[in-house]
Amino acid sequence: MKKTFFRISLSLLLLLNSCAKKENKLGDFQLLPTPQEYTTSGASDISPSAIHSFYAGEGVELPKTHLSNKISPIKDQSKASLLLSIDTELDVNPGGYTLQVNEQQIDITAKDQAGLLYAFQSLEQLIMDASEQEVNLPVCSIKDYPLLAYRAIHLDIKHHRETKEYYYKLIDKLAHYKINGIIVELEDKLKFEQQPVVGSDDALTIEEWKDLSDYAKERHIEISPLVQGLGHASFILKHDEYKNLRDNPESDWAFNPLDEETYKVQFDLYEDAMKATPHGKYLHIGGDEVHTNGRNSGKSALELQLIWLNKVTQFAEEHGRIPIFWDDMPLKNAGVYAPTHSDQFSEKKTDSIWEANGPKLETFLEQFPKNCIYMRWSYFKPDLYGNKKAMKWFTDNGMQVMGATAGQTRWVLMPQEESNIEAIRSFAISSIDNNLGRLLLTLWDDDSPHFELYNRGILAFAEYTWSGDNLSKDEVKSLYRRRAYSNKMADESYAFIDSLEGPVAFWKNALLNGNARNYLKGNKNAKAEAVISLPDADKPGEWTKANKERLDKAAKAYATTEKVAQQIEKSKETAIRNKYTLEVYEQVNNLVQYTCGALLKLKNYDQATSEQDKATAKEALLKLADEFKDTRDQLEEVYGKTRVLNKPDNYILDQDHHVHLANQSLNFDWQFYAEILFLEKLSEKLNR
Repeated sequence: MKKTFFRISLSLLLLLNSCAKKENKLGDFQLLPTPQEYTTSGASDISPSAIHSFYAGEGVELPKTHLSNKISPIKDQSKASLLLSIDTELDVNPGGYTLQVNEQQIDITAKDQAGLLYAFQSLEQLIMDASEQEVNLPVCSIKDYPLLAYRAIHLDIKHHRETKEYYYKLIDKLAHYKINGIIVELEDKLKFEQQPVVGSDDALTIEEWKDLSDYAKERHIEISPLVQGLGHASFILKHDEYKNLRDNPESDWAFNPLDEETYKVQFDLYEDAMKATPHGKYLHIGGDEVHTNGRNSGKSALELQLIWLNKVTQFAEEHGRIPIFWDDMPLKNAGVYAPTHSDQFSEKKTDSIWEANGPKLETFLEQFPKNCIYMRWSYFKPDLYGNKKAMKWFTDNGMQVMGATAGQTRWVLMPQEESNIEAIRSFAISSIDNNLGRLLLTLWDDDSPHFELYNRGILAFAEYTWSGDNLSKDEVKSLYRRRAYSNKMADESYAFIDSLEGPVAFWKNALLNGNARNYLKGNKNAKAEAVISLPDADKPGEWTKANKERLDKAAKAYATTEKVAQQIEKSKETAIRNKYTLEVYEQVNNLVQYTCGALLKLKNYDQATSEQDKATAKEALLKLADEFKDTRDQLEEVYGKTRVLNKPDNYILDQDHHVHLANQSLNFDWQFYAEILFLEKLSEKLNR
């Protein structure tokens, strides 16, 4: 048995007299992720404030945690209060550990260095809970290990990036919750050296990304790049220098897979991306949502994609990376994709579809590379029979499969569907049950909510991928509040996120006809056609009748935002950590409240009958522009603490094939287009 021992001495304030021991209260301790085995049996004599010294054997390094920064070495081993060992034969999965808090000693045995880090993170959570409740650490026994080996989040920065400082703090947060992978969708946020035209002026350099990768590696987080290739290539093909490589000369969406220069460009980008992420084992090459014809080559879309896929996966393998490929297009091209994401297909219907169309895949079976991981993304219903059948087809034919769930898709302002927790749980459990070993949490930037609002989904992902199906959705929400903000905030009275979802969903098109917010930029007549009509002063009350349903929703949403505002204020007063996240939620709530309030002021104007009431209501409408400026300024001030809000002046917006809000202006106007056009229309109406 290979076993390495070292001790950490903790200068502890011990309660030695029996009277003091009777007053040693037992607090409430809950960890995230939930340990596999965790029992408590009273309060120890170990005060959280007294942990500040350690003893370690020759050449042993402490893990990179906040606790490690607070403790100093001591040479007197006999006074050690914390005993640490690394045992490679410990009966737990890699990354596992045991942690025993006794009356006056803490004993940790880790499977490996990652396990030592995770043991420290669990100990830190115990210390945080003890400190907040003003109690000593609990006497407890923990045996813990991950059920999925690779637990990664997707960092999508194609439309904006955060400050470098934010990324470092994010890495610390992810390590604290035992996330061990990041797949970063770079697009033009890397200053490519071999193809410098592609990198935006606000991109980070290769060295800056390497520094982040090094920092993450020290915390057992592996950063791997995602560089979109065959499709989603607008960030490359929008530039004049690359237009000759387009599959369709009029579209910046996809490369021509039959042009050898395509691979010269893509391989240059891959090399720089791998150089920027030197510790990653993967190279995600994208490949989703694309149909190509090879400049009318006569080859099928499936054949063309497999030509491209074989070349790029061979390149990845030759450069020591495992390629990952979104698997949707082969399934779509063969006609078996629909049952993977729609519950309208029974098992019988799904089987009949596969019976009819499966042979189309079989025809090209030998061309499917076996050195590639096929990423089966299913964001809402991963338990569908059709989704499982597709995954089984890949594995039955000797191909590796990895799932991808989502904490953010196309939701505006904030994630919806209770942070998609149920779908995250479902795919995590399915991945564990089927021994897939890996899962990715996608966090799309298409409509670009603030990244802080992804945290609840990330923590739910951390819980389910590490611990399995131990907690209900509501228990995860409570544990999120506890761990993210304060021990006290586990209480339901601090739960406001779900309440805010409805008003946010209403806000998106509250001032518009139909589902128009994402389509305002491309509509020259948007002000006249997409923005709602306004009251006619000569026909009082008619506008209110015509917009009754909209106004009822606005009143309900406004009332909810008032309640949420109170809950956020209470949360800010109680929170010990992450108050900035609450500030971001506050700005979301303020923006939604403004828009709902504008509708209610229109109603007051429409219903006014006396000249005095009309004048008062009109004055309220005239103030809306200044109120909006204040609302926007406050939101941008808060967001701007961590987010780079504006694109460079010379930035080229692409053709926006999927109408991504965040791709529609160089400044932050895209977030407010509906309000801007509404206020212009209102001003014209009132000043006639």
